[in-house]
Amino acid sequence: MTTDSLPHQLARTRRFTLGAPTRPTVSVDGATVLFLRSRGGTDPLDCLWALDTASGEERLIADPAALGSTSGITAYDTSGSLAVFTLDGALWLASRGTVRAVPATGDAEDPRLDPTGRRIAYISGGALRVVGVDGEDDRPLAEPEAEDVAYGLAEYVAAEEMYRDRGHWWSPDGTALLVTRVDEREVTRWFLADPTDPRRPPRAIRYPLAGTTNAEVTLWLLGLDGSRTEVRWDRTAFEYLTAAGWDGHGPYAAVQSRDQRTVRTLAVAPDGATRVLAEQRDEHWVELLPGLPVRTAGGALVDSTDVGDTRHLTVDGKPVTPAGLQLRAVLGTEGEQVLFTASEEPTETHLWTYEPDGGIRRLSDGPGLHTGVRRGGALVLTTRTPDHPGGRTTVLRDGAPALPLTSHVEPPLLAARPEFLRLGPHELRAALFLPTGHQPGNGPLPVLLDPYGGPATQKATTGGLWWSQVSQWFADQGFAVLVVDGRGTPGRGPRWDKAIHGDKAGPALEDQIEGLHEIARLRPGLLDLDRVGIRGWSYGGFLAALAVLRRPDVFHAASAGAAPTDHRLYDTHWQERFLGHPDEHPEHYDSCDLIAEAPKLSRPLLLIQGLADDNVYPVHTLRLSAALLAAGRPHEVLPLRGAGHRPTDEATVENLLHHELSFLKRSLNA
Repeated sequence: MTTDSLPHQLARTRRFTLGAPTRPTVSVDGATVLFLRSRGGTDPLDCLWALDTASGEERLIADPAALGSTSGITAYDTSGSLAVFTLDGALWLASRGTVRAVPATGDAEDPRLDPTGRRIAYISGGALRVVGVDGEDDRPLAEPEAEDVAYGLAEYVAAEEMYRDRGHWWSPDGTALLVTRVDEREVTRWFLADPTDPRRPPRAIRYPLAGTTNAEVTLWLLGLDGSRTEVRWDRTAFEYLTAAGWDGHGPYAAVQSRDQRTVRTLAVAPDGATRVLAEQRDEHWVELLPGLPVRTAGGALVDSTDVGDTRHLTVDGKPVTPAGLQLRAVLGTEGEQVLFTASEEPTETHLWTYEPDGGIRRLSDGPGLHTGVRRGGALVLTTRTPDHPGGRTTVLRDGAPALPLTSHVEPPLLAARPEFLRLGPHELRAALFLPTGHQPGNGPLPVLLDPYGGPATQKATTGGLWWSQVSQWFADQGFAVLVVDGRGTPGRGPRWDKAIHGDKAGPALEDQIEGLHEIARLRPGLLDLDRVGIRGWSYGGFLAALAVLRRPDVFHAASAGAAPTDHRLYDTHWQERFLGHPDEHPEHYDSCDLIAEAPKLSRPLLLIQGLADDNVYPVHTLRLSAALLAAGRPHEVLPLRGAGHRPTDEATVENLLHHELSFLKRSLNA
């Protein structure tokens, strides 16, 4: 097959995710690893599997098709030998090789087994309910008092921006729960309609725009005996609940101020009173990390702190990682041991442990992006490299041979061959992709910059994620493709992260130009600087559109997908982190406003927008297009029917890349 088949492969494999083992969990004794995986590289239905770490045997636990479902298992929860999950709103329990339905009220979601394995908590219709694993005594512990009130769920900004995707936590003895109550009645209501089907009513969504009212989130202690106690803290000063949990030392929570410059970790008493365990402050913002805060078995508080240009892991307030090792996430604790990921070099992420007696130790080797889970002496290590975009997962036990978890991910039809570089005074991490078989002296190549370039995402990594194949595919169509991670991208330390505070446009664009000019200087004759295009999605789409609007002397065409064009139309927690409150710092929002810069357009611009996108709403693209038309600036708009923020329809995914390629070739005379 030719490299031209890659767009089709990306579409049918859902970007090399189908058939990969995901969401592994390890039993307390390390004897069993549960995980999700579909039956093949194009099969979208994830099943629940178990690996016996002694024999290496894999066995099927739950098959959605056999249970009458046309959707896969997306998540599960475990306790002892039990696992619970939902399919199409029905509640299912797996126990010792058997799977049975558990009667539930309404459509169940986010089921959680209590640590003793006797009951299941779940959400239905905004109510928090509990039911015995035998299906008996199904009852509500808390029911919504009004429309747009719900118990036990994470609100939009918590799930999207804080790494908190749940809203209820069992006590260790299974007699009570710590539960969120989310009241969205004062949150802005938006409507998302399908213009291709006028008969369908619009979908109403509560979406907190920057500068507007957030959901009111409170915490409650709910006992199985019917008791109900509100957790009390200064919610006026700390309106965000960023994390919560319940361990052997009691319930706890982390709360954050609206300006995101202060985070407090709180211990919760049985009467709902709280006391401060730790406080973090930062003049820009306190960075939230996955898995934090958490406590060890002995009660030591595990968290992070920024000192100089390093983000450290802390235990009981003391940094335990060295300068230069950037903490990325905490994956769990066992006893006093902490499992975490961190980067010495930003293009790689490795798996580490910390123990009080032994300090830190790296568990992964070689280039790539490494992560994992560990329990009972068994480590499940997942590694992504350029030749394995779907990742390789291996189970390791002391003194035993490595056990690979079977992967059905299709191998990519084309091999990505990035050259990793450090460019310019900022030592920008970059990846350069050239056409297969390209020889020096064949003449200058048209250039395509292919960045994300903003917070939360890196593209220039040795992890070989699916976008590396996309960059190589564009290179094989005759481009020199350059991927640059500039200021604001993760993995380089807090100063690098926060260099974009107050300005999400200027530094990011400057770094793309610096990277381009450095390649031209280092490789004379390689790049045709009179034919430079740029493409991107989401923040990358914003950066692409910004490039042709603000620097047409450098960029000659842009393809911008799902681009936030007016940052006042994005959510509170994400946007105010970098730009502040729009009423207090309107100039920060104005400096990033693509709509205001619409009259400057003098280069070809393709705008791509999913019409069902509830992250970057269609209003962003439509308002920019209207401003361009009002200014008499020709441009192109490609609407995607039924597509969300990341299109999944096979025909759309495949043909979208071809459409972008045709636009760029035509616009750059390539």
